[in-house]
Amino acid sequence: MPKTPLHPSPPPLEANDVAIVGGGTVLWFLGFVVLLPFQGTLSDHGHGSWPWICLSGGLLGLIGLWYCISRRNAIRRSRAAAEGTEGAGPAGTSAAAPGDNHG
Repeated sequence: MPKTPLHPSPPPLEANDVAIVGGGTVLWFLGFVVLLPFQGTLSDHGHGSWPWICLSGGLLGLIGLWYCISRRNAIRRSRAAAEGTEGAGPAGTSAAAPGDNHG
């Protein structure tokens, strides 16, 4: 059986990580707020930790949100720096445009 030819890997998909993590964080906090009035009933049935699990999920989501925002900003800074140095010559010296006489 012949081998199939290998294809190059597709570029990674860009997703809005901040919106995804932010939405999940809001849902965790919403779960906490919804379950909190039923704390007594939940405790009576052995599920008293459920609201606190939701609260910890929301707090961990805030950490994830901070990470995603920091990552997004770092990627933007990296792309801006790469775009700013595209016209640079060797060793970081900028290549002079035609007609530029600086001397």
